[in-house]
Amino acid sequence: MQNKGIVKVFAILFALVCIYQLSFTFIANNIEDDAEEFAQQQIPETVDGYVTLRERAEQRYLDSIGNEEVIAGINYNTAKEKELNKGLDLKGGINVILQISVKDILRELANNTNDPAFNQALARADEAQRTSQENYVDLFFDAFEDIPDASLASPNIFANKSLSDEINFEMSNDDVKPIIRRKIDESVTSAFEVLRKRIDKFGVTQPNIQRLGNSGRILVELPGAKEIERVKNLLQSTAQLEFWHVYKSNEFQDFFVQANNVLKNLVAQETTTQTTDTTDAVGDEIDALLESANDTAEVAQQNNPLFDLMVSPGFQGGPVLATFPVEDTAQVNDYLNMSQVRSLLPTDKRYVKFVWGKTDENTEVAELYALQGNRQNEPPLSGGVITDATQTYDQVGRVAVSMQMNGKGARIWEEMTGRASETQGQIAIVLDDIVYSAPGVSSGPISGGRSEITGDFSIEEGQDLANVLRAGKLPASADIVQSEVVGPSLGQEAIDSGIMSFAIALILVLIWMIFYYGKAGIFADVALVVNILFIFGILAGLGAVLTLPGIAGIVLTIGISVDANVLIFERIREEYAKGKVQKDAIRDGFNNALSSILDANITTGLTALILLVLGTGPIKGFATTLLIGIATSLFTAIFITRLFIDRYAKNGKSLDFSTSMTKGLFANLGINFLGKRKTFYIVSGVFILISLGSLFTQGLNQGVDFVGGRSYTVRFENAVNPTEIEDNLIAEFGSAEAKTFGSKNQIKMTTKYKVEEEGSEVDEEIQRKLYNALQEYLPQDLEYGDFAVGEGNRELGIMQSIKVGPSIADDIKQASIWAVLGSLLVIFLYILLRFRKYQFSLGAVVAVMHDVLIVLGVFSITYKFMPFNMEINQAFIAAILTVVGYSLNDTVVIYDRIREFFNEHPSWTKKDAINGAINSTVSRTLNTSMTTLVVLLAIFIFGGESIRGFMFALIIGVVVGTYSSIFIATPVTYDTFNKESKRRKLKEKKEPVA
Repeated sequence: MQNKGIVKVFAILFALVCIYQLSFTFIANNIEDDAEEFAQQQIPETVDGYVTLRERAEQRYLDSIGNEEVIAGINYNTAKEKELNKGLDLKGGINVILQISVKDILRELANNTNDPAFNQALARADEAQRTSQENYVDLFFDAFEDIPDASLASPNIFANKSLSDEINFEMSNDDVKPIIRRKIDESVTSAFEVLRKRIDKFGVTQPNIQRLGNSGRILVELPGAKEIERVKNLLQSTAQLEFWHVYKSNEFQDFFVQANNVLKNLVAQETTTQTTDTTDAVGDEIDALLESANDTAEVAQQNNPLFDLMVSPGFQGGPVLATFPVEDTAQVNDYLNMSQVRSLLPTDKRYVKFVWGKTDENTEVAELYALQGNRQNEPPLSGGVITDATQTYDQVGRVAVSMQMNGKGARIWEEMTGRASETQGQIAIVLDDIVYSAPGVSSGPISGGRSEITGDFSIEEGQDLANVLRAGKLPASADIVQSEVVGPSLGQEAIDSGIMSFAIALILVLIWMIFYYGKAGIFADVALVVNILFIFGILAGLGAVLTLPGIAGIVLTIGISVDANVLIFERIREEYAKGKVQKDAIRDGFNNALSSILDANITTGLTALILLVLGTGPIKGFATTLLIGIATSLFTAIFITRLFIDRYAKNGKSLDFSTSMTKGLFANLGINFLGKRKTFYIVSGVFILISLGSLFTQGLNQGVDFVGGRSYTVRFENAVNPTEIEDNLIAEFGSAEAKTFGSKNQIKMTTKYKVEEEGSEVDEEIQRKLYNALQEYLPQDLEYGDFAVGEGNRELGIMQSIKVGPSIADDIKQASIWAVLGSLLVIFLYILLRFRKYQFSLGAVVAVMHDVLIVLGVFSITYKFMPFNMEINQAFIAAILTVVGYSLNDTVVIYDRIREFFNEHPSWTKKDAINGAINSTVSRTLNTSMTTLVVLLAIFIFGGESIRGFMFALIIGVVVGTYSSIFIATPVTYDTFNKESKRRKLKEKKEPVA
């Protein structure tokens, strides 16, 4: 090998760089272990809420030593920033995809117009989006074009005052569309920046936020986040801050009486009969209110739809009109928004806006306010003027948020406070249509633009509110259309199982290589260990995220990387068999194996690249590690192994590349593989027919990734019966499924209940219903807060939750289909380009389709009785593409040898050449397949429940792929060669001789 010195220096320097990159992870982990030990010593388990208290103690410890030097100028904060990133499944946390509402953006651009054509197009776009994969704006434009004489450049739509600089009424629809698309893109970009600012201030290390194409979707990954509901609220809050003048309670006393009387005639008697338990004092207050309108006698004798819901009226002259039970607020809203009731409002109050005060889970009543609205429904002052916001405390020590406004805001604020002072009125501070406070102003106008929001905040709520106000409001609502939440306990278990499977797989491979190749196997093992160092070093250096499928990708790389060494060693053994001396055999063995190694790794790399482009989350992690592993495997096998072998052999030492047990194994085989091809065609045909039959009758167990819904992994104290659990869930949700997931005390539950509805309120409702349905199986002292996902380390309750909306499920399914079809096309073209004959491409694609159908068939036949999860999800698609890559790896190695035999033995028939090529690669094929299977079995058994189905697909795929490369791909190639030859001869016979 030439340039050995350069290779050696590069390898040493690269290894040192990898060790340096990984040292940050080592330092950070050691300090965090110290912090955990400190917290355990400070707070014993006997203390109530010790888990949360320990987490806070750990954080205080880490904050206190964050800037202290550990070694060579490295402190904890530096090490934490540069450590190897762990993904959601290894660290716990939350992963969400937010859908920025393009509909809201369109409404905003059109100034919330009431134009019939505009709103009709929006309604049609809403309907079409349920079954279409197109972007919302395209659906809107299509729907708008279907409306006769409708113009986007209408003054009532987009040719308005706000867009007058860019759109005028003379423009055609085609002229307006690109402007609107650009505006929408700007709004989504703005939302992305707002979310990024919020996340940066949240305090989660190694967050990931990225836009997903032009769909208006934003991916947010927060590994290590534990306060899940807080995170969801932070992400979804639009932070629409507004300042409004409010009406006083006495201004609406007559209106309430009139509204109550009208409602009596509108609401059916059976739905209005309701008794509200109140104290005598409250009853007297309501009676007094009724007397003020001279209707006491009449009203008291009847049922009162509005007053029966009222807990108490507001204080005279105060901003609270009345208080109502929280559960009745929706009903009150319905009453107050009825056209018959709104018509009772005096002319000067016809634009009034009714809103509720802030409540929390411990609040039983809500306060009703009346904001002094206007025709435009715009507040006198909005949150856009806020330049800074900080969490602070008010005069009595309550948590508050202090705000500073810009010059324009300060002037308007001075005018508003001056008016409130003169009229002895109040100003409501409204955030996302909820009144946080409505203070009065008694000291005259407030200058300087400083204000304060007070309310019943926790410190965290105050910090979050200040954070979102500083970052700014979202330009449109953001709904969580897909989410995955993993509890930290499950993440730690995944790390433990991942490390165990990794260690066992590595040890087995190291032993096998020594057993089969002797001293040469030791050199391959050293190269393999160097390869693993390179992989982890590159991952750390690139800031890539290590996931559980990523660990599986590394372990799979161990099996695949052995293949390069196997190819080299087998070729060297062949050169020995030809009678060459050791030096020449080693040189020619490396040279002759290079073509097969490159072809095999390129085909696998192409499928990994497709996964990287089309996959999401953990699948990207799998693809990333696989791609890195392929690159490092090539370097270590071709160069590092060569360095050791050349160094050993140059002193004349003998190197046999075998042991006494494996010497001559599989040598001089003479099996007539092609002679038995029809038998194997029949065998494969039967398997494919069975697979197709099962796929058409039983189908597949599609996961929430493909059909939408919510999935929860729940752990119980004792073993439970999944059938009983499923019956309880069906009674609660209407439809549900429950299966054992791993150990018998852990169940995976899936439901489509309210799958079309978004929002944290729906998530909360479903988790509470789940808690109620499982009550009899849970410990009596396990409260809902301890059951819900994500709140601290725990051993019981919801360990993981996944939610996928139906629209994004369709997108995932479509992307998966394209990924598989795209991989087949890419591979077909690569093999055609590499081997120059379509017969090779056809044989490879037929073999791959054969493998995919059989893997799908096995999953279809067995998913109902297998003791582990066999859902068809994104991980399964990753497995299918990996099977495609592995099958092609095997096939290409055989093809490469066939091409070589064609060139070396031109006098042989194609049948003899192909049989000879297959026989010469049997040792390599079986060796690589057995090594890979051992690795996969180690992960399957020890790697954790969450990737067991993924590994099962790979195991089946490796077995079937090895079979098809010998018994399907090459026979199909041979038969197509024969047909081409017969066609050519027939054509020659028909042509007249000149």
